[in-house]
Amino acid sequence: MTVPTPDAPYGYDPQGRPYSDKSKIVAGVLQLFLGGLGIGRFYVGSVGVGIAQLLTCGGLGVWSLIDGIIFLTSNDRTDAQGRVLRG
Repeated sequence: MTVPTPDAPYGYDPQGRPYSDKSKIVAGVLQLFLGGLGIGRFYVGSVGVGIAQLLTCGGLGVWSLIDGIIFLTSNDRTDAQGRVLRG
């Protein structure tokens, strides 16, 4: 991780992408437990997807479960500004 800058206060990942102020662990846990309400998506700033999950009850739970697992295991998930989630 390189020295933080005003553009990336949490530093950069090994590929040079700035880290988000959001955590992939928090997003994943929120998505697993409150995914039917789209809370994990609202947390990372994906309001449109959050509303879709809210209206479909998280795809009857399937969509939110898969989404939560991917949040927890992936290193490439980003927030609404395109910054990589910390984890």
